[in-house]
Amino acid sequence: MKIKLIQPAMLPRPMDTMLKTRMSPSLALLTIANLTPKEHQVIIENENVAKIDFDEPVDLVAISVTVDVVNRAVEISKEFQNRGVTVIAGGIHITADPEGTANSFDALCVGMAERVWVKILKDKEHNSLKKIYYDMEDIAGEEIVSPHYDIIDHRKYLYTNIISTSRGCPFQCDFCYNSCKNALETYVNRPVDDVIKDIKALKTTHIMFIDDNFIGNPKWTKELLKAIKPLKLKWNAAVTSNIVDMPELLDEMKEAGCQSLFIGFESINSKSLASVHKIQNTVSRYEKLVDEIHKRGIMINASFVFGLDEDDGSVFKNTLAWIVKNKIETVTSHILTPYPGTKLYASFIEENRIVDFNLSNYNTAHVVYKPKNMTAEELYKGYLWIYKEVYTFKYIMKRLPKSKKQWIPFLAFNFFYRKFGKVTELLCNIVSFENIGRFSRWLAYSIK
Repeated sequence: MKIKLIQPAMLPRPMDTMLKTRMSPSLALLTIANLTPKEHQVIIENENVAKIDFDEPVDLVAISVTVDVVNRAVEISKEFQNRGVTVIAGGIHITADPEGTANSFDALCVGMAERVWVKILKDKEHNSLKKIYYDMEDIAGEEIVSPHYDIIDHRKYLYTNIISTSRGCPFQCDFCYNSCKNALETYVNRPVDDVIKDIKALKTTHIMFIDDNFIGNPKWTKELLKAIKPLKLKWNAAVTSNIVDMPELLDEMKEAGCQSLFIGFESINSKSLASVHKIQNTVSRYEKLVDEIHKRGIMINASFVFGLDEDDGSVFKNTLAWIVKNKIETVTSHILTPYPGTKLYASFIEENRIVDFNLSNYNTAHVVYKPKNMTAEELYKGYLWIYKEVYTFKYIMKRLPKSKKQWIPFLAFNFFYRKFGKVTELLCNIVSFENIGRFSRWLAYSIK
């Protein structure tokens, strides 16, 4: 069969540029490509970097779906179905809310694809396709398949050296997909040897680990760090704030080449965190956490969620002051978003607080529910305000790292990607498409 794998176009948020839409290829689709038996032909099309060819003859289409692109995924599905092509949907939104999308696709791949993808292909060939495929009970890290890195067009993306070392997360915060009923209920790590093979396959010393939680199993993380230390890598990862209790692990991260850590602080208000059961975060220890990371020469990308039930209008100025005081190098902000299938969504539905059911707006940049202690307008304006303020010249310089070794990557990200991102995008467009990739990779390497 001739199989087309599709990544629908994302809708940029107010602060995003084309650099964001070209951030990285889909590991999900690259993994599906590697799962596909060699007798089939696989084509990957990412609508963020090129138009979809609807007229190319294919036997099967598979679409990776996140909540904010589900409307576009449905449109894509209809275009192919009208041409007599079978369409399969999978991805995080399909796993979270299969009931909400079942009528738009011929079949759904719910959860990890490792055990079911070949079954889907065989059932398609025998005209016996089922509506839902799901098989993750007692799944092990050894079953996780590597992405097909060899087929990436590196010219099209900001960063292609991405590796996932695990699936799931030990925590189940109410607003996170890990609280969904079809989510992986356990946290599994891949074999260290498999991860090392992926690193070597990428032929680079710059790696972005994109796990939900790189330290979900600290013992395993230590084993990986020991294995990568001789490789002299520069890398970054996402961890939870309870790493404050693991100073030895932070030491080993530093020695193994860690450059920056993404951390979901979410809020500096303890009551706000409690409202969504973010039990691993302890606000009173945030500054100690920041200090422990910074004194090891590691930068921080801090994520914040605004609009939690204990938040009021003061949350934005208070958070900005905390960010500046603690010299947080990079900030990612979000409006609280109740993804369908999560505990938060179920709670808001029960309380009749959802006001916008257009899933294209569920990209953490819109207010789709009724906040408790501020108006929707106050929340949206505050969200835009803090993004703008964090990346003003004044606050960029106030957040300048103490270590001069970090100045170039810090300034490169804050000025070229955030503050003047649209100018950077324009210059790249003028020079040429290919140079977007070259500049973006330089920028990514500088940041990481």
